[in-house]
Amino acid sequence: MSFIKIAAIVLILGGIFSLANNGFTYTKDTESAKIGPVQISVEEKNTVNIPMWAGVGMIALGSGILFLETRKQ
Repeated sequence: MSFIKIAAIVLILGGIFSLANNGFTYTKDTESAKIGPVQISVEEKNTVNIPMWAGVGMIALGSGILFLETRKQ
């Protein structure tokens, strides 16, 4: 399987994932204060929203690349 086919499949799966979840959430640890041996840290929860048009575009682009690659052979 060529690199282009793998990239097309990854695009399609990424588009499906973005449509199903509307984004992803990650946690970022930040150090807020360090006083002697005591360290206070805060976890920030951030959300990245992926627009619907981006998910549809990823699926369309991946499908187009996959179709052209199989047609080329």
